[in-house]
Amino acid sequence: MKHITLILAAALTLLAACKETNEAPAPQPEVPFIDSVCLYRPGDYGSANWRIPAILCLDDGTLLAVNDKRKYNETDLPEDIDIVCRRSTDLGKTWSEPQTIVSGTGHKQGFGDPALVQCDNGDVLCLFVGGNGLWASTEADPIRSYVCRSTDGGLTWSEPEDLTAQLWGSQSTNTACRSYKASFFGSGNALRLTQGPHKGRIMVAAAMCRKTAQRLDNFVVYSDDNGLTWQVSDKAYTGGDEAKLIQLNDGSVLISVRQSGARGWNLSTDGGQRWGSQSTWPEMTTNACNGDMLRVNDTLILHSLPNSMQRENVSLFSSTDEGRTWHSPVALFEGPSVYSSLTLLPDGTLAAYIEQNPSGACELWFYRFNLAWLRQSI
Repeated sequence: MKHITLILAAALTLLAACKETNEAPAPQPEVPFIDSVCLYRPGDYGSANWRIPAILCLDDGTLLAVNDKRKYNETDLPEDIDIVCRRSTDLGKTWSEPQTIVSGTGHKQGFGDPALVQCDNGDVLCLFVGGNGLWASTEADPIRSYVCRSTDGGLTWSEPEDLTAQLWGSQSTNTACRSYKASFFGSGNALRLTQGPHKGRIMVAAAMCRKTAQRLDNFVVYSDDNGLTWQVSDKAYTGGDEAKLIQLNDGSVLISVRQSGARGWNLSTDGGQRWGSQSTWPEMTTNACNGDMLRVNDTLILHSLPNSMQRENVSLFSSTDEGRTWHSPVALFEGPSVYSSLTLLPDGTLAAYIEQNPSGACELWFYRFNLAWLRQSI
């Protein structure tokens, strides 16, 4: 907020001076944030903490902001966690009250880490996990993978459908995943392919934990029937973590993988089923953290991550060469900050949903910003 206050104060001073001299004001830089709204603070709605933001603009312009309601503490599963949704139909100026997508009912009976995507048929899917914690998961007492569906733009949601047996363990459709004991989705945005032979395919990156080692590998979970049935790709990244997907102009799929240090990546040319040789982006060396990728137009892709080896300074990294290289990080929040999610609005502005914790516990903030400002900054 201090950025906006300083810019507005300068603009008022300049306008006052121009009135005295009858001169037209000189062009001023775009105001960075058109809107900034805190959707949740610790203690709001009876919850001690809030985490794991996911934001999605639907085809009709409705905004969905979905996240964990960590009722009693800030800890991951197996804690008692709800997943909640707020809607906006005016580009984020005002928001509905929180609606519960799925409610935790106790230890090992909570849910978390939502990922959002809209299908070709207009349905909205929220993919998430629940139950046991990741590292303690076993096939007998697993962390479970779920999907809920909304057919009315996020107003109401179906009961959760358990996908676990399809994804990993002894019944997995991918035999390679039978040697894994756990899986969770990379929260934020999932992906719908918009071109090529697999147009309409729904995809979300999963981080799976081996039975024999406390190490994560990435696979892609995908559906060709608007989320009715699911399959699992070949391994996309060895030694991975939370990951995000984006489709490139040539139809190939890029995966970006959380690591401490240089960010990991890989490429698929067949709709995410098989993957090439994994690599890293040395120019994007950051804290091991979750972020989002967003295609803005044919020439610009954005990636939100902390521009630091600490969890601070969530920034937008830019790529103008289809993700080959990244440059010019622009800070969205210059203090302690963690996960983030991005979406594109129908008026051409962009939105971010960010975990900020200036006082040590996360607040969740919505920002809408102008592409013209971003272009000036990069």
